[in-house]
Amino acid sequence: MLAGVLFAGTLAPVAIGAGVLSNQVSDSVDSISADLAHADPPLVTTVTDRTGAPIATLYAQYRIPVTPAQISPAMKAAIIDIEDRRFYSEGGVDPQGMLRAAVKDSTGGGTLQGASTITQQYVKNYLVNVVDRTNKAAQQQDKEDSLARKLREAKMAVQLSATVPKDQVLANYLNVVEFSGTVYGVGAAAQAYFGTTVDKLTVVQSALLAGMVNNPNVYNPYTHPAKALQRRNTVLDAMVSAGSIPASYAVTAKAAPLGVVGTKPAAPSSTCMGAAPDAGFLCAYAVRYLEQSGFTADQIDTGGYTVKTTLDPHVSQVVKDAVNANVPTTQDGVANTFAVVQPGGDGHQILAMVANRNYGTDPDQGETSSNIVADASNKFGAGSSFKIFTSAAAMAAGKAGLNTPLTNPFSDCFTPPNANQYTHCYPVSNDGTSYPNPISLADGLATSPNVAFVGLEAQVGMPAILDMASKLGLRTTMATNDAGTKPITDPADQRSKNPQYNEPQSQYFQNLLSFTLGNSPVSPLEMANVSATLMSGGTWCPPDPILTVTDRNGAPVPVKQQSCEQVIPPGLANTLEAGLSRDTTAGTSAAAARNAGWTHPDIGKTGTTQESESVAFIGGVDHYAVSSMVFADGPRPQEICPGTPVHLGNCGHGAFGGTVAAPPYFTAMTTLLAGQPDVPIPAPDPQYLDAH
Repeated sequence: MLAGVLFAGTLAPVAIGAGVLSNQVSDSVDSISADLAHADPPLVTTVTDRTGAPIATLYAQYRIPVTPAQISPAMKAAIIDIEDRRFYSEGGVDPQGMLRAAVKDSTGGGTLQGASTITQQYVKNYLVNVVDRTNKAAQQQDKEDSLARKLREAKMAVQLSATVPKDQVLANYLNVVEFSGTVYGVGAAAQAYFGTTVDKLTVVQSALLAGMVNNPNVYNPYTHPAKALQRRNTVLDAMVSAGSIPASYAVTAKAAPLGVVGTKPAAPSSTCMGAAPDAGFLCAYAVRYLEQSGFTADQIDTGGYTVKTTLDPHVSQVVKDAVNANVPTTQDGVANTFAVVQPGGDGHQILAMVANRNYGTDPDQGETSSNIVADASNKFGAGSSFKIFTSAAAMAAGKAGLNTPLTNPFSDCFTPPNANQYTHCYPVSNDGTSYPNPISLADGLATSPNVAFVGLEAQVGMPAILDMASKLGLRTTMATNDAGTKPITDPADQRSKNPQYNEPQSQYFQNLLSFTLGNSPVSPLEMANVSATLMSGGTWCPPDPILTVTDRNGAPVPVKQQSCEQVIPPGLANTLEAGLSRDTTAGTSAAAARNAGWTHPDIGKTGTTQESESVAFIGGVDHYAVSSMVFADGPRPQEICPGTPVHLGNCGHGAFGGTVAAPPYFTAMTTLLAGQPDVPIPAPDPQYLDAH
């Protein structure tokens, strides 16, 4: 047969010139033929929680691979009867049809007329849907009406037919062929169009699917039902002609409706936006994490991986319920993010990344397409929780200890570091007059006076404080500009002339004492990881969303990640924990803790920005390091007001971290710690109690 096909090729030089056809049918065919014998088409990647329960599917082509034994006899008969009745007896090609095509082409007879066998169709679909799926030009060549393309298909088909059993070729073809849109392969088509599995496909269902492969768009039962019905009935007639079904059965079958489910193919979402409301942000972060580890987006969408994330379904649902109770999903202009990280000296696993918003594209339903939990999306900042970094830097430098008295008048004006004689001082005042002067660093951490900490910041110096913020966890936050995005360096963009936009925060704040008051964009996830660093004895690890990745065959796939780092001494970390342990008992969140009946030993630090457009609670208890942030996220930000629910408005003094951001923490952690013994806060290290 191959000899006959290649003989047909000798007629071609009459039309296309000697030697050209030979070049077009190259030795590369052999390598592609080998791949065809062991086809590895794009598959769906499944993302799961830590228990293995699926939370999302990622794909470019929705495909459920099936074996020959899984395909119903009706489906096999339908596709063979309409496409290639001699499939089981031929050697991969139809020599007479190929010869007819060659003669017609060489004599200028117009469009090629060739009997394309199922094996040849498999070759074509494999090239279009697998090999060249990302190359439009190559796909066009795979489909072009030319003798060169026919000969290439023929050579591959013959090679394939000689090495692969017929049933496997048929299964490979049905696994790779398109059924419109993102639905590929008969396994996915059975599910998407009929809500069934391929082994249960009936004659009527099989006839519809077999008819679609000729032209999936024209015979789409949702967009062109009349044409799809006509084509299905043509297949039924072919099955009668081939003796697969009796004529009487075909009469009844033709009268049946199309029988497809819904108003469009029931394919699952192809992105993390299809995840459960409590899982979307962590799923999206896990995908980004894999890409930063070396996976390409195409690998993730086609590799058929199983990505087991660190998401704890119980923790995630509990905190999701807590934030939704605090701020409803569709609350206008107010977001409540909540991240939970598990501390550890050898890794910081993310247990939950949720918000009252859901990950999606419909803002009317309270959805957002930005990862507001992972990114520096809170553009107003975390308020006084940034005083953690000033305290840590001061203690590390020996400038202060927990017992050190800090100067704390009601107001003061501080000269920024490295200022010249023309620089205006930075005026700061405390919120209220009840603070003592001086005040110890320990009391300051609990009650948060601004003047004391800006004065300490001026004493320690901005470089050390900014470096400490990065060390403890604000790695990506400090790399963004003061608008919460990557620095803008394009000279054509006028914003590039403004340091607010063209410098990362680590540079922008070098001479600005406002940093400790937390008025800059910040990642909620990274703030939770700051707590995790302290609770891990001063060991920073990247917030990790991945437990394992396995390939389509179940083999483990390594995931590169940054190593953990001992960023501050354990004694300093323990002392900071001790200093932060009074917030919920005698500090800024104590009233909310009492209202919630909170009694667990924990660490905490609240934050409130100047206009109450953002409030925060950063803390940790037992093996949960957390951040809860409530901030204005709409186009017209306003003061955030406490209430049921939390809302925007003009409420006088506005919300505080203790009154609005801390309550979801108490609600969620009370549920998670029910029946668990308390875990004590480490004792402070004496060397960090006083300045030295």
